[in-house]
Amino acid sequence: MSTNHPKIVHRRDLSFWEKLYLPQIFGGLRITLSQLFKPRFTRQYPEERWNPPASFRGRPVLVEDGGIERCVACGLCARVCPALAIEVQGSETELPKERYPVKFEINMLRCIFCGFCEEVCPEEAIVMSKEYELTFTSQEDGIFGKDKLLMPAEKLKDRIEFLRQNR
Repeated sequence: MSTNHPKIVHRRDLSFWEKLYLPQIFGGLRITLSQLFKPRFTRQYPEERWNPPASFRGRPVLVEDGGIERCVACGLCARVCPALAIEVQGSETELPKERYPVKFEINMLRCIFCGFCEEVCPEEAIVMSKEYELTFTSQEDGIFGKDKLLMPAEKLKDRIEFLRQNR
C-alpha cells in the first residue's frame, strides 16, 4: 500500500543567530546610531514657510479657467470619496459644457486627503492644492463651498502638470 505523495520541501531553517534576531537588532541599532550624529534642522514656522513639491496633496480645490469652473457636476468625486466628504448638485446651462455645479461642498473635517476625487475627475476640475494650513473655529467653518474652493488654474499649474505626467 504505498502511495506516491509529493515530497514537501521546507524553506531553509533559521540559523542559531537568526533565531536570536541579533542581526536584525544590530541592523536597527546601526541605523539609529547613523541618524544620531547627522546635523538637525528646525524650520522656524511661521516665519519660514515650507514650499511643498508638486506631488504634495494639500486641500482639494476646484479649478477655475477664465472665471468659469471646469466642473461639469458629474458627481464621480462624490461617489468615490471614502469619507463621504463631497456633495455635488448639478444643473443645466447654456455654456458649451452644458452642466455646472449649483452646489459643490467639501466637508474638510471629514476629508482624508486621499486624492481619489482628483484621480477620478474626467475634466481635471478638482485637484489637491499646496495649501496645508486649515484651522476652524466651528464645524460650520469646515464646510467649504464654491466660494472657498474655486482657485485659478494659473496657481495650480505645477500640480496639473504633475498629474498629466503621472497618469
